[in-house]
Amino acid sequence: MNMNINSLSQKYSVRKLDENDVDIIYDMSCKNDIFYQYHPPFVTRESILDDMGALPPGKGYDDKFYVGFFENDSLVGLMDLILDYPEKEISFIGLFMTDTRYQNRGVGSQIISDMIPCLKSYGYQEIQLGVDKGNPQSYSFWIKNKFTPIREDTYILMGLRIWSEKNGCNRFYCLKNWNFR
Repeated sequence: MNMNINSLSQKYSVRKLDENDVDIIYDMSCKNDIFYQYHPPFVTRESILDDMGALPPGKGYDDKFYVGFFENDSLVGLMDLILDYPEKEISFIGLFMTDTRYQNRGVGSQIISDMIPCLKSYGYQEIQLGVDKGNPQSYSFWIKNKFTPIREDTYILMGLRIWSEKNGCNRFYCLKNWNFR
């Protein structure tokens, strides 16, 4: 899909990250000790390159948006977003991380809040992601942002149903008639 990634945030500039960004991604990621405590192994430059190229079954690079959110020249956060996965009209967040200097200040929630109307405008009905079991920081963040558990396997699969006006809701996301498969 040809998505305008700048529309993912109203506050931050957004751009695709590539191999030239590995050092700034590494510098941001290696400070997130809690994440890697629950999601080993610890980040390396090679694992970042692997993440940039990783695709779920049946998906192509046109569906993958490994993006950074910047305030001036500083990387504030990163997201690995896969469109139409695991099925059509669902967006999957494979990774979302904010710089520790910006945590607990509403920055991550602002990015997610900005992303919802963007994905909705492209016809997406749901956002899903996996959370490492036992990670209180990640789980609390996604609960605070109105995601709910769908099921538990190796990870906790969480989702947020976003609705359009045709589905009877005129807000960016709607909690009434919550219906996960």
